[in-house]
This record gives sequence, structure tokens and C-alpha cells, in this order.
Amino acid sequence: MSTVYAPAPLTIKSWAEEDRPREKLLLKGRAALSDAELIGILIGSGTPSLSAVDVAKLILQAVDNDLNALAKLTVNELKKHRGIGEAKAITIVSALELGRRRKEAAATQLTKITCSTDIYNYMRPHLLDLPHEEFWIILLNRANAIMKKVQISSGGVAGTVADPKIIFKHALENLASAMILVHNHPSGQLKPSAADISLTKKLQEAGKVLDLPILDHLIFTDSSYYSFADEDML
Repeated sequence: MSTVYAPAPLTIKSWAEEDRPREKLLLKGRAALSDAELIGILIGSGTPSLSAVDVAKLILQAVDNDLNALAKLTVNELKKHRGIGEAKAITIVSALELGRRRKEAAATQLTKITCSTDIYNYMRPHLLDLPHEEFWIILLNRANAIMKKVQISSGGVAGTVADPKIIFKHALENLASAMILVHNHPSGQLKPSAADISLTKKLQEAGKVLDLPILDHLIFTDSSYYSFADEDML
């Protein structure tokens, strides 16, 4: 009876040179690499039966190939994947955090708010991928240039508290001429809740008394936003 031997697993070293992630990046440029290949470079090595790129593909499959979803995973969640230890998980988290900070650095170049998209892009580095709600205000001068952004509160998945007294205290202390409200919905729900609408009206009325108008209230989600101003809710 003859013995049948299983073929050895195909490792990255056995790939054609132009197909190996590192070599491919050098030969063709970073844009030529797939998400899995880029993550494979971060991982460095796979398992006895899986290449680093194979491991990366399995990780991406677990988040439906959504890099935003991948960015939300913790070190411990990444370690649940075969072939990913603490060091590799930390490398992945660190790389994604650098990407987020790059967006934040780009956002700081924005000095003037001209539309709701400007607000969304400005706050995206601060609210992207958060599993809980946060409430922020953006203080503007008379030219609608950004003076300062302030985190008012941070809460749970279902909501957070925004105290009008604290909100206007920050605005008055900084001599702001106008204000924008921003809070995120981790659920992805764009429609404002009854509480969102009630708070906006309360702050809007107070702003009129203090000659400090509320120009917009933006509900932020990872993929889109709802603008009270755009929807004629102010």
C-alpha cells in the first residue's frame, strides 16, 4: 500500500517574487497591494498552514472586508484569530490608529466652516469608530472660523448627557460668536431622537437670548451624517 503525502503549504516565500507583498510594494507601489496584502506585511508571518496574507484574509472576512469595522477591534478581539498573538494584534491596531491620526492632522487644516460636510470632515477623526456616544461643540468667530472644539460629555451606547449650562459656559468664556453641536450615534441611526430634537430647540432658544446662534446640530455616524440645518430643523 503506497503512502500519500499531502503537499506542503504554499508559503509567501514560494510565491513568484512580483506577487510577494513586500516585493510587490517595491516593484509596483503601495497602491497595487490589496488590503489583505498590506495587513499581511504588518503581520509578517503566518502559521504552519497559512501564509500571513491568508491570515489577513480571514481577519478581513470576519469584518466583511470593512476596514472601518477592523479599526474598531481591540487587541484582545484580534488575538482570537488564528495566527495572531499580542504583538501582531498591537501592530495592526497601531497602524490603523496612525491612519486615524493622519485624518485628524488633515482636519486641523480646516479653519472655516462653510457647510455641513465641513463639520463632518472636521469631527470625523474624533468620532470615527467610537462604540459610545459623545457630545461636542464647535465654537466659531464672526467669520465662521473655528476657534475651538470642546467635548461636553461622553456616555454609553444609548446616549450621553449634554448640559446646556456647561455648553454655554464654554461658549461665553471663549467669546464665541456662534456654535455648532455635534454628537454621534454608534448604532448608525441617522434619524434624530425626540431627545435630540428637544435639546436642539432648547439650546437654540437660549442662543437667541444670548445672541449666540446655533448654526447646526450634526448627528455623526461612521458612514454619513444628519444635519439639522440642511433638513430645516433649525
